[in-house]
Amino acid sequence: MALPLSVIDFATVRENQSVGESFADSVTLAQHAEKLGYSRVWYAEHHNMPTIASSAPAVLIAHVAAHTERIRLGSGGVMLPNHSPLTVAEQFGTLAELHPGRIDLGLGRAPGTDPRTLQALRRSPEAAEHFPQDVKELQGYLRDQSIVPGVRAVPGAGTNVPLTILGSSLFGAQLAAAYGLPYAFASHFAPDALVDAVAAYRSQFQPSEQLAEPYVIAAVNVIVSEDAQDAARQLEATQRARVKAMVGRGREFTDEEMDMVMASPAASQILHMLSYMGAGTPDTVVDYLRRFADHADADELMISPLSTRQPDVLQSMELLANHWS
Repeated sequence: MALPLSVIDFATVRENQSVGESFADSVTLAQHAEKLGYSRVWYAEHHNMPTIASSAPAVLIAHVAAHTERIRLGSGGVMLPNHSPLTVAEQFGTLAELHPGRIDLGLGRAPGTDPRTLQALRRSPEAAEHFPQDVKELQGYLRDQSIVPGVRAVPGAGTNVPLTILGSSLFGAQLAAAYGLPYAFASHFAPDALVDAVAAYRSQFQPSEQLAEPYVIAAVNVIVSEDAQDAARQLEATQRARVKAMVGRGREFTDEEMDMVMASPAASQILHMLSYMGAGTPDTVVDYLRRFADHADADELMISPLSTRQPDVLQSMELLANHWS
């Protein structure tokens, strides 16, 4: 049987688009994923990024859940050092009570932003050092087994919202293994440690109340089109948009200036982040994803459908789903 396919959505704010329009696109994407049989859609917490509007995953999940019926929705992830565990338990406990059996809680240790924005969030860089204990505290609230005397999450207590540890290094892999939780690797933008991290997770996994066997979700970028040349065009446009967003930070470039930027070492580093990329016709991408799944030793693939146009994103999802068996 084919591995489950899921989707990560950044609520991308495209050129000449408002944030509200990006949220409408997220609803359409989730409805499309539900119709096509994808397992889940996750939203990533990022801050101070003009092209990413998913800074409040719990709020976005609530909105999308109200406009879908069955598909699982979750965070990919909530950056726990930015929040108190109790607040996260209450937020996701609320979601679980409103939409039983449909809510996931992926947790990351990175702040999802730059140092200045981290300060604006009223958090310190040292907050990440408490991540293992914060996960335990959060888990206690959701199980109604609080480790903080006299404190109970309402809503949240007893909802047992399933947790997943996100990561791009050995730290997250080892923590997920020690806690007996699923592990999701952010290989769609941090490819380098994938194989070593998954191997460490599987070799060190300890069964838990939530999970008896290790479970790996690996993220991968995709662009699928009926026409190989069109897929190549989409890939080039996506690469240029990604480099422009990260290098330019809102600055506009002429085509000639952008060509020079794309030839720079900075662009090479950014494009390396997209190393795991399946782009082409459906058969080509399916073949790539099967090889990627073996390479990643994955139990589930979470695709990041990349394109500068929403219709192309939806088409990629549909073509892939129709050829994935």
